[in-house]
Amino acid sequence: MTVLVRVAILADTHGWVDPRIVEVVAGCDLAVHGGDIGGAAVLDQLRPRQAAAWAVRGNNDRPSKWPQSDHHLLADLPHLLEVQLPGGTLAVVHGHQTGARERHALLRRRFPEARAVIYGHSHRLILDQDELPWIINPGAAGRSRTFGGPSCLVLSADCADWRLEIVRFAPRRRPFQRLRITSGRTT
Repeated sequence: MTVLVRVAILADTHGWVDPRIVEVVAGCDLAVHGGDIGGAAVLDQLRPRQAAAWAVRGNNDRPSKWPQSDHHLLADLPHLLEVQLPGGTLAVVHGHQTGARERHALLRRRFPEARAVIYGHSHRLILDQDELPWIINPGAAGRSRTFGGPSCLVLSADCADWRLEIVRFAPRRRPFQRLRITSGRTT
């Protein structure tokens, strides 16, 4: 019997996750967040099929950027995760510790036994599958710097094959605000 695991991969929510991404995560078996989470409320929304979301700490996951009521959770956020899946290991880091120029080569050297390495930080969707391990950035799943719209990836993993699906939504438009001008002042 072949076991297929569907993993939602996302990063860079910075305190808000797009509701359309939450719907994608709900149809998966596991969620993995590549850092810059922004608070416990984000992780609470990422509970696929009643499982917990796994996450790493990003450079913006620090007390000054999280609600004070969530500070106790920061101490438990690791900087590195290695998730065992059918067919291999998924390594997860935020990626801010490596320079952009040689990030992929450095991550491949750091995790040679992994099947894929997930990172965030740049907010740019990247699939580098030319060699193993794959180096993957799901883009930003929040509202800041989405470079074309909020995105995530869905990894379908079984012992024989791993497949990635890109999920990208159109950017959300901010509601139009009507300004009323009375006696020379804007209200």
